[in-house]
Amino acid sequence: MNAPAKIQETKAEQSLNAQFDATLAQTTQDNANQRKQAWDAFKAKGIPHRRVEEWHYTDLRTKMTDAFALSSKTSPKADALKGAGGLETYRIAIVNGRYVPELSSNQALAGLTVTEADGFLAAQLGTDDAMAHLNQALVQGGITIKIDADATIETPIEIVRYTDGTEVSSYAGTSVEIGSGAKALIIESFEGDAEAAYQSNALTEVKVGDKANIHWLKLQVESEKAQHIETLSIELGAETNFQHFIYNEGSALSRAQLFLEFKGEGTHAGLRGTCLLKDSQHADITLFVNHAVPECESREYYRAVVDDKARAVFQGKIIVEPGAQKTDGQMMIKSLLLSDTAEINAKPELEIFADDVQCAHGSTTGDIDEDLLFYLMARGIPEAQARKILVLAFLSEAIEEFEEERSVELLEAMTRKWLHADEMVSE
Repeated sequence: MNAPAKIQETKAEQSLNAQFDATLAQTTQDNANQRKQAWDAFKAKGIPHRRVEEWHYTDLRTKMTDAFALSSKTSPKADALKGAGGLETYRIAIVNGRYVPELSSNQALAGLTVTEADGFLAAQLGTDDAMAHLNQALVQGGITIKIDADATIETPIEIVRYTDGTEVSSYAGTSVEIGSGAKALIIESFEGDAEAAYQSNALTEVKVGDKANIHWLKLQVESEKAQHIETLSIELGAETNFQHFIYNEGSALSRAQLFLEFKGEGTHAGLRGTCLLKDSQHADITLFVNHAVPECESREYYRAVVDDKARAVFQGKIIVEPGAQKTDGQMMIKSLLLSDTAEINAKPELEIFADDVQCAHGSTTGDIDEDLLFYLMARGIPEAQARKILVLAFLSEAIEEFEEERSVELLEAMTRKWLHADEMVSE
């Protein structure tokens, strides 16, 4: 019997080997075994490629031609961290994977505790994903954020992850524990030098207690030369309301993968987002939603606008486990192609193992409605302006469903800026 052919390591994988050896040499014994376990799990899979079903449309093995050196402990000036625009927030700054107190808010916020991990955060991630394992093996620093039970935090909690430098890589780990009955808006933003080529890999774990009410906004505005990967793992307790929104306009290549599991009954989760792409950008949003208990509701609703030679990927899987009766899961992806060379790959899926459920999924792709365009132009609006109005209206339908006023205003302002339509006023 012939032995299976061994896949030759890429240049990137060879670089990662050296980086792991250097990282392990500087790691305490307590963490060395955990890093080694994560590294072995990564090595068993390697950098994902198109033959891995979950990565079929994002062949990272081909696109990640090298692995940049691990970033150093340098810190940019405070004004380099843009974050959530003009919003008044409680800022938690993470630069090159490490918590930076001097760039963070220094006043205590009632009900909130931020703790820095000593160079490593041992994740409890349940998913078996190669890039999540790679994060655990190379993670440069971590923080734990805790929100007390029944705490109502009016000030948005802002996690700014900034990669400082060019041709460097950063690995950040974040654990968020939200107590029962808590209410908060959490904003995480990913950014770096607009002209720099770099790689960022973040792993975020969220555990939400019973009857909590959480809005979570992700702003992905990395450099247009960057590679961005984030794995977000979420566990929801009973009777919880969890609303997540991703705004994606940055990076040459990005992958946002979200694993959500319902752990308690009577919970509602909304997963929404907009993807704005141009030039040769490639953006991938991949969801795994596991209804493990009865009487929960999920809504997955994403909109993409793709121009030039850009490519958007959406993969969403809703799993309804045996016994998860009265599940209501609805998924829809709508895409607007602004050029003949733009591309969208949409793959919504359902796996249902219970019989008393309401589940549906769908996908639509098209270009700007010519009838609507004619209607606006017939009323004296120039064609370029009319197109921007229609694109903004298309995206705003998803934005407004987030139903968090401060976030909606911020998202619509960022969308108008991307469209170069600052003179337009949102209805």
